[in-house]
Amino acid sequence: MKRIRLRFESIQQVSGSRELAVILLTDEERVHALSVVCDEPMTRQLLMRVQHPEVCRNMLPEALVQFLGDPCEMMVYGIHDGQYQVVLADRNFDRNVRIRMSDAVLLSLISNYPLYIEQMLFLRQCVPFDEHATGIAIPINTMDVHRLDEALKHAIDEENYELASVLRDELKRRKDSKE
Repeated sequence: MKRIRLRFESIQQVSGSRELAVILLTDEERVHALSVVCDEPMTRQLLMRVQHPEVCRNMLPEALVQFLGDPCEMMVYGIHDGQYQVVLADRNFDRNVRIRMSDAVLLSLISNYPLYIEQMLFLRQCVPFDEHATGIAIPINTMDVHRLDEALKHAIDEENYELASVLRDELKRRKDSKE
């Protein structure tokens, strides 16, 4: 299995929402980008580490990473119900545990544990990276049902029926897969 190492690029607040932000990850060459939605508490944690890393040196996540000491890595291996599936594992994969994608980004940022993604998944989910872009697309298969419903209502209100159709189809696909 081929894999691509992801690097943290930035985090930006979602326009019109104080509860959501988008984490932007790129491949090491900064050719392609992957967007990940995160909640407000994780946004605060990431921004604190980006803007004031010296303040975070003795915080619990940093202390635990130093205490554990064993080298680890994280692998994004799929998407299920709008969430990236990530596993944190020791180098031999003797011990592993599933974690949220946003937690994997935070852990990678504070520990330098590598964060990888399966190449085919990355190519399916990524967009070309433009460091001067003012926005980024969020793949609908990484949005939870609540956000999809909100986006569908907004698309209908804006009379964007093509987008509404795509969102409706994604909601139906998820509903059908649960039955």
